[in-house]
Amino acid sequence: QVQLVESGGGLVQPGGSLRLSCAASGRTFSNYFMGWFRQAPGKEREFVAAISRSGSVTNYADPVKGRFTISRDNAKKMVYLQMNSLKPEDTAVYVCVADSKLMPISPRSGNYWGQGTQVTVSS
Repeated sequence: QVQLVESGGGLVQPGGSLRLSCAASGRTFSNYFMGWFRQAPGKEREFVAAISRSGSVTNYADPVKGRFTISRDNAKKMVYLQMNSLKPEDTAVYVCVADSKLMPISPRSGNYWGQGTQVTVSS
C-alpha cells in the first residue's frame, strides 16, 4: 500500500517557477515508477512527466519538455516536479501517481494516486 501526498502548489506569475513535492508512504517506494499528471477545469487528465524506479530514465509530455524536470529521492520517498517558465496553460491540479509495473504515462495507469495540488499561473 502506498499513500501519496502532494504539496508545493500555489499562485505564480507567468514565467515564474514552482517546485512540487510528492511524499510517499510505504516501505517499497523504490519499487514504483512514479509520475505526475495534471487536470485543468473541463479537461481530461493529462500526462506531464514520469520517472523510472532508479531515476535514471525520465519521460515528458511535449508541452512541458525543456521547462519541467522530474526527480526522485528514494531514501526520502519523495518525488519532485520542478516547473520553470510557467505559462497560464499550465494551470491545473497536479497529481502524483505510482505504478508498480510501467512508467505511468497513461491516465489509465497507476496503482496509487494522490489528491493533487493546485497550480495557478496568472498575472
